[in-house]
Amino acid sequence: MELSKLDYRKRLLQRHPDNPILTAYKWPYFVNSVFNAGAIRLSSKETLLLCRVEDCSGMSHLCAARSSDGVNNWKVDPKPTLLPDVARYPDEKWGIEDPRIVWLSELKKYVITYTSYSSEGPSVSIALTKDFRKFEKLGSVMPPEDKDAALFPYRFKERWAMIHRPVPASGRAHIWISFSPDLIHWGDHKVIIRAKRGPWWDAYKIGLSPPPIETPEGWLLLYHGVRQTPAGCLYRIGLALLDLKNPIRCLLRSNKWIMGPETDYERTGDVGDVVFPCGYTLGDDGDTIHLYYGAADTSVSLVTGSIREMLAWLKENSSLDTEENSL
Repeated sequence: MELSKLDYRKRLLQRHPDNPILTAYKWPYFVNSVFNAGAIRLSSKETLLLCRVEDCSGMSHLCAARSSDGVNNWKVDPKPTLLPDVARYPDEKWGIEDPRIVWLSELKKYVITYTSYSSEGPSVSIALTKDFRKFEKLGSVMPPEDKDAALFPYRFKERWAMIHRPVPASGRAHIWISFSPDLIHWGDHKVIIRAKRGPWWDAYKIGLSPPPIETPEGWLLLYHGVRQTPAGCLYRIGLALLDLKNPIRCLLRSNKWIMGPETDYERTGDVGDVVFPCGYTLGDDGDTIHLYYGAADTSVSLVTGSIREMLAWLKENSSLDTEENSL
């Protein structure tokens, strides 16, 4: 029984044989590590990863890498693509991290949500770009401590919507949604998925992984769950489904994880036992997902899967109860 479950889990998300596909050794300038990349398919012949790059001071910036097939022959920008601007944005004093990218057709721009790290803690910041060469920063839009944010690609009733993950004083962190008329002023904050209690794989902290994926059945979320163990925190990935027209409503939530640290490059690194996706691209068939993830806070790796298969699996392996969704 356990072996069949393991086989099915690997069928949902299959590791690429060339993993890890990006490491610090492939960077044109000297850095400590490369991980947690936002992803976008610029055209049928170009995939862009906007990687979190930690330099040897311990601070992070963002740097773009481009590939014709999304796997090999990456062309990395010769210098940082997006740096902290401490003079204008003091909240970026300790670096910028973990970008997530969404195309906003209304604005004809890409929006990048990222974590800006200040001495007071992490917060959510936003930048816009047309070409990943020039950027318009909107600054921090959520106070510390907040991270794991991504926008939906269009408005709901004239308002933009953003998923994010504040951390309250209690330490248990849930997934929230907020709304804005202008991408700067955010309100109407609501919890949409709560971290569970007890021995569950997602019982301590949960947060969005890549941006929401639009499907005919709803918005498919891949989210990470953090479980505290005697050996430290363990990061794994599960699924949820939000209502297509009203994303405040969580329709399904997986009661099992679909991916966790298994390989040497996922279990050993600067922060071991971490798989952390921030970006995905879809194949020409609209079903094949290429999910890019940080492995042990040290490298970028790739898994592939099927949206249809993940939705079918979620229907068979989901549960909602009042404790995990009530305020």
